[in-house]
Amino acid sequence: MGLFAKFKAGLQKTHSQLAHEIKRIVTRSPRLDAAALEELAAALIAADLGPAVTAQIVAAVKHAYETQGGAGLDLFAIARREVEKNFLAAMNRADLIKAAHGPTVVSVVGVNGTGKTTTAAKLAHLVQAQKKTALLAACDTFRAAAIEQIKLWGQKLKVEVIAGAYGADAAAVAHDAVAAAQARKADYLFIDTAGRLHTKHNLMQELQKLHRVIGKQLPGAPHEVLLVLDATTGMNALNQAREFNKAVPLTGLVVTKLDGTSKGGMVVAIQQELGLPIKFIGLGEQPDDLQPFDAKQFAQALFEE
Repeated sequence: MGLFAKFKAGLQKTHSQLAHEIKRIVTRSPRLDAAALEELAAALIAADLGPAVTAQIVAAVKHAYETQGGAGLDLFAIARREVEKNFLAAMNRADLIKAAHGPTVVSVVGVNGTGKTTTAAKLAHLVQAQKKTALLAACDTFRAAAIEQIKLWGQKLKVEVIAGAYGADAAAVAHDAVAAAQARKADYLFIDTAGRLHTKHNLMQELQKLHRVIGKQLPGAPHEVLLVLDATTGMNALNQAREFNKAVPLTGLVVTKLDGTSKGGMVVAIQQELGLPIKFIGLGEQPDDLQPFDAKQFAQALFEE
């Protein structure tokens, strides 16, 4: 399946709802009066595009209608253009950072259930496909199942996993993992951290400690701090992103489970507010269903007529 086909399939639920609503509004009210624009705004908000981006799209539609009239007015094209515009500032930062020397350490953070462990494994698979070497670190030591899960992924993808015992100090495991990555001259080390509620101060401090420990051992690490967000939580993900970014400055976002929601617009809303690049999006269960984010393909899949 080509990249656009993957985006289209993954965003099918969001696209179907938006396309249906936009067509209904235009068919019923070709004159695009105030009531029709209000309905358009409601449809965009329902897809979790957020108030700022919604207002931007509605203003652009209104301006186009006032200057060129209703004939040939393409609401889908206008919405696509406005969504793409929001990503332009962050687009050039969408690739994984590569450290100048030694292994690149990527810390994968987020609340429980967002798909952190799976994302860490899929990122390792992605860099392997680029002929680079990867290691995984099982630093979610709170959950015995998390260690087993990442070990299973390691076996499946033929990636070495550095792990400690259940309940071990996560920072100590991270320290050992960085040492192993240095000794093996690995290109990337992906650290699967414990799921933590963004509202729990003590858990956030533990994450800060883990980052301090690896930063002492390898100056500049972690080079990437990727927050994994579950698209099905909609705008609640924005609160998580705000709080995590305060505790451990984030370098990018990974949005998972986009194929399971009609609220895919939350990707646009979060990027617009935080200005953080969306680095990858999860469009399914398979290892290669984690795709590098492409603003143009995303906007087109969201607003294809």
